[in-house]
Amino acid sequence: MGVTDPAGPVMDRDEVDRALARLGQEHEAIETSLLALQDHAGRRLLEGARLTGVTKERWQAAETQITRLWAYFDAYTAALRGAREIRARRRWSSREDLAELTEVLRGESVTVPDGGNGRLSESFSLSALVERMNELYATSLDMIVAADAVWSALPARIDLLAAELQRTRQLAHSVGVRPGEHPAGDDLERITRTLTRLREDVVSDPLAFWVPAEGSSAPGGGRPDTTVYDREARALEDVRREIDAVLTVRQDAEARLIRLRDVLSRADRTLAEARTARGEVLAKIAATEVPVVSGPPTALQEQLATAAEYRRQAQWHRLSPLLESLEVQAEDELLRARESLTAVTAPLAVRAELRGRLDAYKAKVARHGLAEDPLLVERYDAARRMLWSAPCDLRVAEQAVLRYQQAVAEVLGSASAPEDRKGGES
Repeated sequence: MGVTDPAGPVMDRDEVDRALARLGQEHEAIETSLLALQDHAGRRLLEGARLTGVTKERWQAAETQITRLWAYFDAYTAALRGAREIRARRRWSSREDLAELTEVLRGESVTVPDGGNGRLSESFSLSALVERMNELYATSLDMIVAADAVWSALPARIDLLAAELQRTRQLAHSVGVRPGEHPAGDDLERITRTLTRLREDVVSDPLAFWVPAEGSSAPGGGRPDTTVYDREARALEDVRREIDAVLTVRQDAEARLIRLRDVLSRADRTLAEARTARGEVLAKIAATEVPVVSGPPTALQEQLATAAEYRRQAQWHRLSPLLESLEVQAEDELLRARESLTAVTAPLAVRAELRGRLDAYKAKVARHGLAEDPLLVERYDAARRMLWSAPCDLRVAEQAVLRYQQAVAEVLGSASAPEDRKGGES
């Protein structure tokens, strides 16, 4: 059984050599990682930036960790160098050398000042020190990679959107879309302010725009938070569509104004026809309430004149909503005029229907050879006088037509009865 001490069984020469080789490889890997961390672009940016908020707090903590990490690495290097010197004393290390090496390589032989736990110093074994350095390295790298990812993604995208915003502002200005005069102009001002503030915040506090990946332990696991950027990009797209609509108005304004004048003109003609028809109905139809026909829509004509003035003055942002409103109102006005004409001429339509029904029954009587029947002639003449006289009382005329229909039914029924009897006798 080998000699033991607090560090465990004393290592033999082969174990010592293997441990030194492994620790040497770990030392090289740690040194490479620390140098890469030192030269990381994100770290250099963090050192030179005016930080605020959560990034400022975390970077202050990370700087302390990185400083401690180098102190740990220096202690690790010194311990490894000391172990190598002990091993180099003799080709075949003595038992005392092996016991000393066992203490260095396996015991808590590394003392580091200010361990960050409220103590003046802290002792580690080499393996525990490596684990501690790995923890500090991963935490520091995570913070640096996250900040660098946000800086690499968002400012460039914001700048591209700002350039697009500037082009949109120039186009908006050319068609009269300005703040205080058009909602889209106000939106452009708001988007400008938001993007300016967003860029300042991203540059000074990138970690406020970082969303860590759930369940990921890898440094830098996560993604930049683009919520505000995406919202403003959508808002700018909406403004662009609005300006495109204004541009379309500029191109189509004359044709749309001509169509509007045509629709309103047809509405006026229809109302004039309705007024004429109302006079005819009042002269020809008695005891009938005829709707009053309104005059031409002067308000729409005034708005149409305003729209034409907007076009002359190239105020496209004002012309666009006015044209849309006028097109709806003009169609409604034409429909109202047609409904008014239909309502006014309804009594004439009723009279025409009664005349047609009377003539249809007369033709039916003639086909049966009963055109000279005295009763039918009398009732036909009475109904006809009422329907072709002015003014015509539609209620009385309708009753006369009904009496003629009833007489026709009775006469036709009487005429068919003898024929039925003859058919029975034969």
